[in-house]
Amino acid sequence: MTMNKKKLAAATAAVFTYIKTEEETASLAVPDRVQVSGMEVKPNVWGSCGRSDLMQIRNMMQMRVFK
Repeated sequence: MTMNKKKLAAATAAVFTYIKTEEETASLAVPDRVQVSGMEVKPNVWGSCGRSDLMQIRNMMQMRVFK
């Protein structure tokens, strides 16, 4: 399958633009710092990921996935 170089360049540019837009959106979704009672606190990514894993395991236990 032969592809025109202009079409390939346009498709590549579109993919890179989409990825860049998604990264910018993701970075805006997570605040860099949070104000808590006058103190600035950075969000703990590892802690939230661990809590998410625990919730998923509990959900799987409720669905009786484990024997």
